[in-house]
Amino acid sequence: MPRELLQRRNFLRGLTAGAGGIALAGCDLLDDTSDSRVRRVLASANDLSYRVQRLLQGDALAPEFTRADIRQPQRPNGVAHPQDEDYLALAAGDFADYRLEVSGLVETPLSLSREQLQAMPARTQITRHDCVEGWSCIAEWTGVPLSTVLAMARPKSQVRFVLLRCFDTIERGLSGNVKYYETIDMVDALHPQTILAYGLNQGPLPIENGAPLRLRVERQLGYKMAKYVRAIELVSTFADVGDGRGGYWEDRGYDWYAGI
Repeated sequence: MPRELLQRRNFLRGLTAGAGGIALAGCDLLDDTSDSRVRRVLASANDLSYRVQRLLQGDALAPEFTRADIRQPQRPNGVAHPQDEDYLALAAGDFADYRLEVSGLVETPLSLSREQLQAMPARTQITRHDCVEGWSCIAEWTGVPLSTVLAMARPKSQVRFVLLRCFDTIERGLSGNVKYYETIDMVDALHPQTILAYGLNQGPLPIENGAPLRLRVERQLGYKMAKYVRAIELVSTFADVGDGRGGYWEDRGYDWYAGI
């Protein structure tokens, strides 16, 4: 097992106390059991934990801070310098040709340039990034609320999830390369602190932190905050995406709902 994955899983095991504990422990157990009945029980516990946390959270905001609380640069997480040809070509032109594609179960598919995104009403928030590896970092993020973009696309009634597809290849293998992907539900998608960030600490979003666009979903752990966002799809299910668990790391044993 890769050292990074082992570290992440060890950290997850340490979080098993409280309402989310059953689900966090369950994701490791699911990796090791072939008993479908056990899998169903643990999946049910995961779903219960999700629903309990949703009930407790309601519309609550994640804590926000002041600029005096920013004591270090935002630490990169995951891939920091994608080497994908299409991404490198965009980066070489300072992302002038970047387009965010919005498709799926929408009435109005979109293709938005960086300039169009930056011209929309923006939100700036100073929040804490909590990584599954155990570190935290406070930073100021600026971007367009995801809800603004979704309103322009006019989601259809059957939409339940937002799927984010990214530029960065996170896994290379004989069966093909795997680019990062992630999903969130519509509750988080429409939350006021969920933004598509293009700015960091009063400057442009750096490449190592996800330029030209990254998701900030402040009430969840960092692996949910997809970087290098290429496209958004509105879907009713993610069963046919990857291995069907809702994200790259979720398909490798992590919880789909990483609420904090």
